[in-house]
Amino acid sequence: MGRYIVKRLLSLIPVLFGVSIIVFFLVRLIPGSALEMYMGTQVEATPQQMEELKRIFGEDKPVPVLYVQWVGRLLQGDFGYSLRTGRPVLPDIVSRLPISLELTLMALFLALIIGIPQGILSSLRNKPAVDVANRIIGLLGLSLPQFWLAALMVLAFSGFRGWIPMGNFVKFTVDPLKNLQMLFLPSLAIGIGLAAVIMRYTRNSMLEVLQMDYIRTAKAKGLKRHAVILRHALKNAILPVITVAGFNTGYLLGGAIVIEEVFALPGMGRLALYAIYQRDYPVIQGIVLVIATLFVLVNLVTDLIYACVDPRIRLYEGGR
Repeated sequence: MGRYIVKRLLSLIPVLFGVSIIVFFLVRLIPGSALEMYMGTQVEATPQQMEELKRIFGEDKPVPVLYVQWVGRLLQGDFGYSLRTGRPVLPDIVSRLPISLELTLMALFLALIIGIPQGILSSLRNKPAVDVANRIIGLLGLSLPQFWLAALMVLAFSGFRGWIPMGNFVKFTVDPLKNLQMLFLPSLAIGIGLAAVIMRYTRNSMLEVLQMDYIRTAKAKGLKRHAVILRHALKNAILPVITVAGFNTGYLLGGAIVIEEVFALPGMGRLALYAIYQRDYPVIQGIVLVIATLFVLVNLVTDLIYACVDPRIRLYEGGR
């Protein structure tokens, strides 16, 4: 298992290298530049002034040379400086990252506690009306855009004091209950789509497992129904759910960009959105690299959890 973890961590290097190339060159294809945004509505700069600004901001060299210099700084732990604020990029990302991670984890938690029970109920088919209702709700959850649902939540709950952060965010370390209350609606807006996906996977997997011979044997032995469902069927049906939940956790982190703006959360997603508006290349590049790293690490954790749940994978890895 240890060798497998090391191998997966080493695979992170070419992934991040490819991501760095793509993001570095693509962000410079965005119309406009950071220097033009910096000038704003001031008097139009002369070519000489623009060249001087490029020299000051370190943008006076060819793009490939800038990329090599940027990678060299990254290897030393230097993400560069913001073209707008002049502050180091890494501390700004680190200060906002906990909010985005908390939002993502809470959205994942809500998706699991909503999707898995509903998928189990839908698979039992004792009440066809419940199955149909769950499938309709799941279809709606997949179809509703996150930003639209978030906007509706802001309108519906704006009169409930404390439920919408709107620039008055409270950190978990300051007031845990207030913090969770503020993050509940944003997390629900992000997680509702994943909850629908988890519900469908749980339902389909449970329907398949419930037809297995060992389930019929467990019933014939006289085990109680809830024991058959939870201890025998769900244990095997949950494997595909773990995969889809882990794979979509990275997308939840990406979806936080829009939701953080709707709810005015001072997270990493909102920082990325402002950096795109302002053509702040170092900030955009740093955030994308951090998200890519987290995405790969989440997939690694998912594989490890899968190996712990499924003995066949654990024996296979040990045998190698």
